[in-house]
Amino acid sequence: MTASDPDLRNQRALVTGATSGIGRAIALQLARQGAEVLVHGRDAQRGAATVEAITNAGGRARFVAADLSDHVDLQRLVGSVGEVDILVNNAGFSWFGPTAALDVKTFDALFVSNVRAPYFLVAAFAPKMAAKGSGSIINISSMAGQIGLVGSAAYGATKATLASMTRAWAAEFSPSGVRVNAVAAGPVYTGGADAERTTKLGATTLLNRAANAEEIAEVVGFLASPRASYITGAVVAVDGGRTAI
Repeated sequence: MTASDPDLRNQRALVTGATSGIGRAIALQLARQGAEVLVHGRDAQRGAATVEAITNAGGRARFVAADLSDHVDLQRLVGSVGEVDILVNNAGFSWFGPTAALDVKTFDALFVSNVRAPYFLVAAFAPKMAAKGSGSIINISSMAGQIGLVGSAAYGATKATLASMTRAWAAEFSPSGVRVNAVAAGPVYTGGADAERTTKLGATTLLNRAANAEEIAEVVGFLASPRASYITGAVVAVDGGRTAI
């Protein structure tokens, strides 16, 4: 996808967790495809850097700050953003370790970030999309929600839940023209995740490597675009073939 093929022109996209890693790559990708991108995050400096990278390349973007784990702040964001054509639920975090080592506070935080926030963002934006008869929602899930990985019981449960919600939302909103899909990413070098762990997980894939964030973003860009006009309710594995074996 290049700037010469702006298939998302006149589209407005909100990408959560877009100041680093996969989210930043997605924001850059959607901007290259012509969308105006609302770059969500909590770090204003990183947000400004992402917006600058987009605008320097000729794209359109602005930073929107919110703590999505705070429901009041989430609702404030919804009110300030208004309507969007594309919603990418990317923000979240992971925790890996022995089941008995996970404390209640972190367990709850995982579900607030990875499940509750996407749920209420879809609750806010999807009906508006349905009312106008079009829209695309893409949830960033994980192979951890599809297979058993040691130390990922809670994190994997949040991503399995997100995949389940994706299918339910497709059933609810796609008859009104809103496509809802998920990308189940495999191991990805993000700059934030443990690189050694990512490399080890990459070695378990059929392609024998981890992905870079841009490879995930390319799939998101496709799903957001008219080229994916007949795809909804899908959980697309972008994991180097790991869940195929």
